[in-house]
Amino acid sequence: MDALDVARWQFGVTTVYHFLFVPLTIGLSVLVAVLQTIWVRTGDERYLRLTKFYGKLFLVNFAMGVVTGIVQEFQFGMNWSDYSRFVGDVFGVPLAIEALFAFFLESTFLGLWIFGWERLPKRVHLACIWIAAAGSTASAYFILAANSWMQNPVGYRVDPDTGRAELTDFGAVLTNKVTLATFPHTIAGCFLVAGSLMTAIALWHLMKHRSEEFRPALRLGAWVTLVAAATVAISGDFQGKIMTEVQPMKMAAAEALYDTEQPAAFSVLTIGTLDGGQEVFAIRIPYLLSWLGTGDHNGRVEGINDLQTQYAAQFGPGTYNPIIPVTYWSFRLMIGLGMLGALIALVALWAQRRGRIPTSRWLTRACLVLPLLPLAANIFGWIFTEMGRQPWLVFGEMLTRDGVSRSVSLTEVLTSFTAFTLVYAALATIEVKLLLRFARAGLTPTTAAPGAPGASGSDLSGALKEH
Repeated sequence: MDALDVARWQFGVTTVYHFLFVPLTIGLSVLVAVLQTIWVRTGDERYLRLTKFYGKLFLVNFAMGVVTGIVQEFQFGMNWSDYSRFVGDVFGVPLAIEALFAFFLESTFLGLWIFGWERLPKRVHLACIWIAAAGSTASAYFILAANSWMQNPVGYRVDPDTGRAELTDFGAVLTNKVTLATFPHTIAGCFLVAGSLMTAIALWHLMKHRSEEFRPALRLGAWVTLVAAATVAISGDFQGKIMTEVQPMKMAAAEALYDTEQPAAFSVLTIGTLDGGQEVFAIRIPYLLSWLGTGDHNGRVEGINDLQTQYAAQFGPGTYNPIIPVTYWSFRLMIGLGMLGALIALVALWAQRRGRIPTSRWLTRACLVLPLLPLAANIFGWIFTEMGRQPWLVFGEMLTRDGVSRSVSLTEVLTSFTAFTLVYAALATIEVKLLLRFARAGLTPTTAAPGAPGASGSDLSGALKEH
């Protein structure tokens, strides 16, 4: 073990932990805005109470996401200074815009929304949450543009004197084909997570306490989950074709395809050697991988061994294939867990049809794990995305081993890794306790007319002050 190994683990752990909060923040902000919009348009007090209920969960999650996101960025200067030096002129631009524009837009209007109950006109107050939600989505786009540049670098040149990448076309960075494919896929994944959380909590209250006021939230959350699952599948198909084009090794690693095939079969199950070096047993669906990767049932999909030979000739001696078991299983867990969550949401939607109250013990247990399934699917998706790029930090330009800080010792990295892990464990405990506390509490009763002074609209700001 050396500093590089620990730095990679630290960045992986902190990134995965931060991304636990991102999907809920993006997806739940829009769902809360939808609930408030229905209240403003109809005057139905149920939707006001649902807005406040899910708004509390959104605020807790948003606060944790901000804290972990800021800490994560410190690592670029701490452990990956050589990488930052090489890509700073390119990678830093979308991140700077995200911080200066999208994040401040989101945080400013979210603050107005939190403390604007009974102080702002209804429609102005409603506009605040919609603008905050738009800021969250815009923030995701700029971050994904930066990450997509690492997957498929465009719009730059390498200065021969300084050896640094320099931005030449910012428009090309923002319209990178990988960004255009990744953004809808990621946003759909966010709604899959948020819809599942809304469905699970509403279903639990409907079954446990027969709280009819949660039925609209159950229907909204379930439908959002199903539509998001379909969008994830469609956008994922498009993303797979782009991946085959710009990162063929990642597609080959996702399928444990060692030898080039035309047509290529999709692997339902592949068992390989312990080192992932070769296939031992496989169950495959003929022609499917060719269609997924190229759009042609007879398309050619390059294999790991042939790509390794090609890259060694192009970039020099070395191993250019990622850890095959990690990419193979993370790809399948991403798909399987996400679809399982959608299936539970479909069953929940069917079980409550025509005013029924579900009584199935199986469904009671399923609603407890429902929010975790799409969240885990999102995490495995990012593990696949980043591990599938290895050994590159910037595909074709910088290897991971060349981006680590030279002046940071193993002891220093271990110290920061341990400290971050302990702090994040404490934050995770706080997050879970707060979410469970608010989720179990149910809807807050109103004591005055909606929007009137003294009404319970201020309970969101009160909850923020308390916690």
